[in-house]
Amino acid sequence: MMLRPAVSQILKNNESYYSLVIAVAKRAREITSDAFDNKLVLDEKPVKTAVDELYNGEYKIIEDPSLRK
Repeated sequence: MMLRPAVSQILKNNESYYSLVIAVAKRAREITSDAFDNKLVLDEKPVKTAVDELYNGEYKIIEDPSLRK
C-alpha cells in the first residue's frame, strides 16, 4: 500500500480529474453508508479507502464517451 498514489497512477485510461473526484466521493459515501448500516467502526478514512481501491483496481472509473469533447 502506498502512502499517497499519484493521480497519474490512478488515471490509467485517460479519465478526467473530475471523474476521479466523483468516483472517489461516490465510493467513500458507499463505504460510510455500509459501515453505518452494519454498525462498524472504520479504521481509516473512507476517502483513503476509496483511493486505495481505485489504485488497486478493485473499482474502475467508467466515463460516458459522449460527455468528452
